[in-house]
Amino acid sequence: MAVLPCAGRLLLRCNTRKVAQISSRQSSAWLLCQSPKWFHDCGRRLEAEEPTKETKSVADAAFWQEYRRTYDVQSPTFDLKNPVPRSLLDRKVTAVGFLVKIIRLSDALYFAVLQQGAGLESVQIICRDPQTTKSLEDIRLHSAISVTGTLVPKHKPKNASKIRAVHKQEVEKDWMSLEQVEIFAESITCLSSFSRDIPYGPQHVYRPSNRHLQIRFDLSLRNALLFRSEVTKFAREELKDFHEIETPILFKSTPEGAREFLVPTRKAGFAYALPQSPQQYKQMLMASGINRYVQFARCFRDEDLRADRQPEFTQIDLEMAWVKGEDVMQRVEKFIKALYGKFAEPDSFLLPLRDGPFYRMKYDTAMSHHGSDKPDLRIPGLIQRIDHIVPEQLRKMITHLENPIIEAWKIRLNGNTKTVQSFIRKFMSSPAAEPFENNVEGGPGVCVFDPSRPLEGLQTFGFEAAEKLKDFYSKLPKEPVQTAEDHKIGTSFDEGDLLILQARENLPHSGGSTALGKLRLAIYKAALAEKLLEPDYTHHYLWVTDFPLFTLENGVDPGQEGTAGFSATHHPFTAPKTAADVDLLLTDPLKVKADHYDLVVNGVELGGGSRRIHSVDMQKFIMRDVLRMSKERMNDFTHLFRALSAGCPPHAGLAIGFDRLIAVMRGTDSVRDVIAFPKNSKGDDLMVMSPRLVNEAELGRYHLQVIPGDEAPLEEASADDAEDAEDTAPANALLIGL
Repeated sequence: MAVLPCAGRLLLRCNTRKVAQISSRQSSAWLLCQSPKWFHDCGRRLEAEEPTKETKSVADAAFWQEYRRTYDVQSPTFDLKNPVPRSLLDRKVTAVGFLVKIIRLSDALYFAVLQQGAGLESVQIICRDPQTTKSLEDIRLHSAISVTGTLVPKHKPKNASKIRAVHKQEVEKDWMSLEQVEIFAESITCLSSFSRDIPYGPQHVYRPSNRHLQIRFDLSLRNALLFRSEVTKFAREELKDFHEIETPILFKSTPEGAREFLVPTRKAGFAYALPQSPQQYKQMLMASGINRYVQFARCFRDEDLRADRQPEFTQIDLEMAWVKGEDVMQRVEKFIKALYGKFAEPDSFLLPLRDGPFYRMKYDTAMSHHGSDKPDLRIPGLIQRIDHIVPEQLRKMITHLENPIIEAWKIRLNGNTKTVQSFIRKFMSSPAAEPFENNVEGGPGVCVFDPSRPLEGLQTFGFEAAEKLKDFYSKLPKEPVQTAEDHKIGTSFDEGDLLILQARENLPHSGGSTALGKLRLAIYKAALAEKLLEPDYTHHYLWVTDFPLFTLENGVDPGQEGTAGFSATHHPFTAPKTAADVDLLLTDPLKVKADHYDLVVNGVELGGGSRRIHSVDMQKFIMRDVLRMSKERMNDFTHLFRALSAGCPPHAGLAIGFDRLIAVMRGTDSVRDVIAFPKNSKGDDLMVMSPRLVNEAELGRYHLQVIPGDEAPLEEASADDAEDAEDTAPANALLIGL
């Protein structure tokens, strides 16, 4: 049939400059076209056109029919949750979920299992009608389905042990468990088919590009995410004495200490920066009269990645006005203990904490005795300084340094002399030992105590030094973190005791670990793997305090871009510890201790915080006169200066890495195991394939230009790299007396 032309169709053929002319010439027709049903014929209803062959084929397609049927499905009336009210029995219900199992007993009797996916709750489906059995048979496992039928009590098996233990307990008379009911199906509708292109099997391992399938079929991963959700809800309840306030994600670049991600704008030369943390905003909130702030904050840092680090992460961010650092530490300790009180259980993956307050340890003590600013209290034996004992000949064997500090670590393993010798030889021949062998300050020295050998395996020390060494160890005081048994082992020598020596420059501690601290951790992990030590699953929390306020620049971290030759150890807003430390700012800034505190558990830095500088003049003095930041860089903090100048109260705070907290509580080494969609070690999200290459149009829109050049390395050596590495023999390790 002929169709009259209309303004709507003419518009499709005309450019926008002719729209006014068209509207003017056909104004009456245009008015008639305002109703959608009349749009195509300007007043005369368009008769239904005959569907084309292509239209027919699409409408008959299986996907079309399946999708169309979802509009006729009843809304679910039965949720797969325990317990089930008895009042629902013998009533028609509709349940939805994934079809996870089908059992065919005969053509007229099928059993199926429906699971909704979040937890393990499921319900059994019975199909006796030929139509429903046919419908069920046509549906692929793991498809999303809807089942309508009658909820009935499940036939009780003669052997009660067949009921799963989790549902064995008696329930109240008005309630039943899901295990005790089933649905007698009347109709089954497939809502979305599980594609036949997707492989599935109990042992199938999905790649990160199929993260949704990893979550769906990896019970451990799914439980970790559900556990994270429960901890989040409890944490919010436990911190209800704080005000939860959101701060902006689009911030600006300021030199706080870490590299930032920039977000370009259409305004040429201008960019936002994603926040490293809400540090400056929360300090401004303190000046705003918000005396207690909390936020589950998203933070972003363009850092080299590893198992416990992501470019974007979540932290529980806290700030409190009118307090000192000690008050924050006590509040956070109370919070952590409440979490464990809620979720920890004996004989589970999360054990209860020991009674009493968290240990306290100064930074210098942590570095001296543990070789790390995040000590793992499970590692037996403490590091001791013994350069006053080591003879000149032995010193020259382990280092070329003229006046070194020589440290020793002694550990007792579960094995005799030969077992320990074999273990340490194997370790020192492995790729894991290569960084220690190639240490520019000298490779490690190794002794195994053997009463059957001359000088009991300490012959390289010589008689006099060996006696001095044993006497030195016998007089070591008991440290607060040691048990009586640990101290007894640490002050005596017995068969198979392993002694590691390491030299280093005679300089004050700086950074996060020493060479011996890293080697100590590596040997501990290797000994656990060889079952030469009993694993300790307890979480040992402690506070590390008295960090240096400033650290010499290392040429890697961006710092605050000052010209002093050193930068703030954490960030430039951290306050000195005492009044005496304030005075040292004028004479010897590198000796100033910070009122900073790190929360550490089993070698993991879980969080960190500090008392802040609340005086605008003191903040400017440290930036301008101590760090020697440029005027241009200081202008980046004008907003903070204005806030501090408004009578800002003394305040302190802390941020807990929430991803790390969940990983620790779940007993996994990688935060990727507790994040729904993590980035890999290159910073890529393989599920959505981000980041992606920017096209020319986008570059032009944001006034950007790609400058050719080598890409900066974004990652450390991964486990995959280690597996591909050559198994080379040690070059510099000194196996003394082996």
